[in-house]
Amino acid sequence: MVYNLIVSPRAQKEIEKAIDSYLPNYLDIPNNFVIQLQSVYNTLKTNPFFRIRYKNIRSLKLKKYPYSLYFVVNENRNTVRVLSCFHNKRDPKKQPRF
Repeated sequence: MVYNLIVSPRAQKEIEKAIDSYLPNYLDIPNNFVIQLQSVYNTLKTNPFFRIRYKNIRSLKLKKYPYSLYFVVNENRNTVRVLSCFHNKRDPKKQPRF
């Protein structure tokens, strides 16, 4: 079963901010970040049932980057909604906002 992926406006802004943070100093990292993000999106479309972190919110860490995607799965509607792209190391006490 393939799930439809929906990226919330908040998550999209966080993703753009993450890409922008790499731009001033590195040229290839933003492209690699996007490639990794697409890989995670493909994984979520085919198998979104990763561990639950908060109530019904799941997470999946991007490989090679200090970010995790937080998302919910709606089996009735066959959708995965990405709620946040959270930097794991900036402030360990801070929690992702949804």
